[in-house]
Amino acid sequence: MSDKTSSSEKKIPQVAVITGDIVNSQNSEQGDDWLSALKKQLSYYGESPRDWQIYRGDSFQLIVYKAEDAFGVALRLKAVIKRYKELDVRMAIGVGDLEHHADQVLQSNGEAFVNSGRKFDSLKKQTLAVKTPWQDFDKAINLFIKLALLTIDDWSETSAEVVAASLEHPQATQKEIAALLAIPQSRVSERLSRAGYDAIRDVEEYYRAAIKERI
Repeated sequence: MSDKTSSSEKKIPQVAVITGDIVNSQNSEQGDDWLSALKKQLSYYGESPRDWQIYRGDSFQLIVYKAEDAFGVALRLKAVIKRYKELDVRMAIGVGDLEHHADQVLQSNGEAFVNSGRKFDSLKKQTLAVKTPWQDFDKAINLFIKLALLTIDDWSETSAEVVAASLEHPQATQKEIAALLAIPQSRVSERLSRAGYDAIRDVEEYYRAAIKERI
């Protein structure tokens, strides 16, 4: 990609759009608990229906106005949903401009929506992927995500609970997370290690830095 192209793209206001659905929701024995948890998590990032919407019962779309935050948001959504037995969430992050911001996010459009929708439609067994205006970055980040998913997709409910709390309180110590969840600190350390937390945070930091360089 030429410097001229990169310079031109940097002038475009960039957002991220996350398109997702809940895997195995129809067979869940968890009732609507997961839906309440999903709504609560989405509400951290804006108001419905302008910033996020749930549709078809178990699908959703969310605008993340700071595109560099989107991977971290997706990780939090993953952790929240995987606290429920046999459930998972499949998501595509699309980065690009926001051409039309409607009163309902599902009626908004722009490059970010196109990238998110197309990437989501191309997902097969993989449960998280990214599409941006920068093909070189996409190739690298999607490889890192594919490797990270080997661990993330196997998170147990207890590991997901600890990861969710750690992501929600990034400055908290393991002792503080343990107190929050009413479990021994040794369990927090053990579950974060099993969840590959440090390596996954490294991927998040790479995504964040690389996106900030390009917008």
